[in-house]
Amino acid sequence: MTRNDELFRQAQAFIPGGVNSPVRAFRAVGGTPRFFARGEGAYFWDADGKRYIDYVGSWGPLILGHAHPGVVEAVRETALAGLSFGAPTALEVELAELLCTALPSMALVRLVSSGTEATMTALRLARGFTGRPRIVKFEGCYHGHADALLVKAGSGALTLGNPSSAGVTPETAGHTTVLAFNDVQQLEDAFRRHGDEIAAVIVEPVAGNMNLVPGSREFLQAMRALCTRHGAVLVFDEVMTGFRVGPQGAQGHYGITPDLTTLGKVIGGGMPVGAFGGRRDIMERIAPLGPVYQAGTLSGNPVAVAAGLATLKLVLEPGFFDRLAARTVSLVEGLNGVAKRRGAAFSAAHVGGMFGVFFRAAPPASYAEVMQSDKDAFNRFFHAMLEAGVYLAPSAYEAGFVSSAHGEAEIAATIQAADRALAARA
Repeated sequence: MTRNDELFRQAQAFIPGGVNSPVRAFRAVGGTPRFFARGEGAYFWDADGKRYIDYVGSWGPLILGHAHPGVVEAVRETALAGLSFGAPTALEVELAELLCTALPSMALVRLVSSGTEATMTALRLARGFTGRPRIVKFEGCYHGHADALLVKAGSGALTLGNPSSAGVTPETAGHTTVLAFNDVQQLEDAFRRHGDEIAAVIVEPVAGNMNLVPGSREFLQAMRALCTRHGAVLVFDEVMTGFRVGPQGAQGHYGITPDLTTLGKVIGGGMPVGAFGGRRDIMERIAPLGPVYQAGTLSGNPVAVAAGLATLKLVLEPGFFDRLAARTVSLVEGLNGVAKRRGAAFSAAHVGGMFGVFFRAAPPASYAEVMQSDKDAFNRFFHAMLEAGVYLAPSAYEAGFVSSAHGEAEIAATIQAADRALAARA
């Protein structure tokens, strides 16, 4: 029995399913999850000492790779001065100013401790600002585990949402309308029927939780126009894309300005930080300025903020995102090249430093198309890559991430491993 097996057995005695977040359990792909002991650059090592090239990057935050010296030093220095105060610090002011300067859509920002907390509060704020009850979201987009967002589509277009988790009441789900991603007509129909009820539309402009599916420019522009016309709040969930697909996130990539933006992952540099911010008139409705309540004991935690600041200062240096995108392009083109040579029904796509791999002939544009991918083929590919020392997300429905620590050698090794894995299937 390996050390990973031993730890998983021990964990299951004390932690539900042996993990503290469901996808980590490997149930989608089968096998024993890897327990990791340390990381450095583009690599990390599991409990048995095996090294992997990491394309999960703690699910996106580690854009500089593992244990970047500048980030580690910032955390060390800050921790020596105190781990938490539950009171304002200069560091949180510095991070807030950096975020508002980097994202033109953000006049005011509130720091929280997770992406889920950010999206949950942004929607409460949108309801408090508009006085309306209804939220519109899109099938395949994940915005955290708040009750109003754990909702799936009904049996037909424009039906009320249905709970997708036990514990979510039908009454809560009934205030959420779920539409098809990238479907402009459904969006227009929803506003035609419910426009005076819609408080907010929330979207991952580049979806990363049904694997990588970019929103089309037409879709996002229609969303912006409809929200403006009907007085609804447009919320871009950039927890994943913020400072990952470009220096101004997806909103800069598309040139579309949301009313509110939620952030996480990269802005914490591997530590738990989230944020929501946007238009001044909306943000001034949040307590203590307005009647919409939100609070958090660890919001703006100095150690976490220090990690985020150190990360953001490095990624916002000129040329960083051009280099990151070029490395991601090299990976995606290499994967597509070996798939073509092997005659595999396989495609890969990217936006900035995010990428997706699919066992279908072309990258999907919707949740329905994602579900047409060959999941069993992905699972075999995942385990072949894992054996070769390449760690991909243990699910066919999660995006991958390239860091600035991934160099030519790591990209080449990954493509070679994929070539062998696809050859074994042929």
